[in-house]
Amino acid sequence: MSNAKPVGVFDSGVGGLTVVKEMLAAVPNEHIVYFGDTARVPYGTKSARVVREFALQDAQILLKHDVKMIVVACHTATSMAMDVLTERFDLPIIGVVEPGIKAALEATKNGKVGVIGTRSTISSGTYPKLLAEANSEIEVFPQACPLFVPLAEEGWLDHDITKQVAHIYLGSFQEYQVDTIILGCTHYPLLKPLLNQVLGPSITLIDSAEETAKAVQLMLSKHALLADSSQRARHRYLVSDIPHQFRQIGEQFLGQQLESLSQVDIDSLIQTV
Repeated sequence: MSNAKPVGVFDSGVGGLTVVKEMLAAVPNEHIVYFGDTARVPYGTKSARVVREFALQDAQILLKHDVKMIVVACHTATSMAMDVLTERFDLPIIGVVEPGIKAALEATKNGKVGVIGTRSTISSGTYPKLLAEANSEIEVFPQACPLFVPLAEEGWLDHDITKQVAHIYLGSFQEYQVDTIILGCTHYPLLKPLLNQVLGPSITLIDSAEETAKAVQLMLSKHALLADSSQRARHRYLVSDIPHQFRQIGEQFLGQQLESLSQVDIDSLIQTV
């Protein structure tokens, strides 16, 4: 059984395109509708109440495009809003937190796992909570890295300043003998080469975008929603604002051209959901 409806993906901005990039490889036959709430980015500095409200509105935008599944490609929204999303909407919904946790638990050899993300993602406590629920013996070392997002969007992926910031943020992980680190923000996969250089070969980086794409394939298969392999996949990219250089940054994150980029009327987001 195949299903030609698109998969919906949303994020607070451009970072979720790293998830889409991995999905293009993992589920190449799927149509994708991506919504980036660029008018209200970042979510990582906002309260849990506001993030939940925005996430519900973002999901409604995708539902207008008759999606068969929703991927929450935002760690902050996943950490703060998955419960309300799954309660409100009757279709498969997957976030970017649990796939990374599963991969980290499989990768760690000494049970010491680091998590890096935005301040909101780290302060939510979601990662330590879920890791403890999965394995009570795991030691978790969370670290907020707020400067990584603007540095990635600036394209400073191998800049000396980025290296210095990484050394400051990540120095304690080696002290604590952490052997596995979850990249808890969709911007961070762009920084993997630099982070590997800073951290060294003894620490395994878990790319949540890559792990989420694998989980999407499994969930589509489980629910008999996989698209027919004969169809040509088409993708739409929607944003609530088109800031300066968005296309350039977006294509850098996606690794290819944005096929169809259009702006959603912001007034349609601000409604009771």
